[in-house]
Amino acid sequence: MRIRKEKNLPIIMLSAKSEDIDKILGLNTGADDYVTKPFNPLEVVARVKSQLRRCNMLRSTAPKSDEEIEIGGLIINTATHQVKVDEREIKLTPTEFSILEFLARNRGRVLSTETIYERVWNEPAYESENTVAVHIRNIREKVEINPKEPRYIKVVWGVGYKFEN
Repeated sequence: MRIRKEKNLPIIMLSAKSEDIDKILGLNTGADDYVTKPFNPLEVVARVKSQLRRCNMLRSTAPKSDEEIEIGGLIINTATHQVKVDEREIKLTPTEFSILEFLARNRGRVLSTETIYERVWNEPAYESENTVAVHIRNIREKVEINPKEPRYIKVVWGVGYKFEN
């Protein structure tokens, strides 16, 4: 089916043809479900909802491209340098964006302030702890609902920071 080349949408065929071979051909050509006439409208609605649930589950578990990192309600688009939290666009400086992207790409790993500094600034870390801490505080102010109780960027005392959700 041509629509599959552009979008991955569920397809339900409604048909007057009820022979087994017709159903098999319909499913083999790309339909996700096949309903024959006469049909109960409530059943069709239930089948549509079922297909949409399945489609949404697959979308949430499908790996995103390298251009988009999605964690919880946070979406980082590296191609456009856009960040959204719960559909709300967040404005970050280039440095804040680089820090957030680096932490998100290393989700669950504890990263020292030195590692973050060296990766983002591309130079050896020297007295960098405050610099990184200030930038992370600014990111939290913009990204977190409650910066005092962050859900994304957590501090691991004496070690560094980690991104989780």
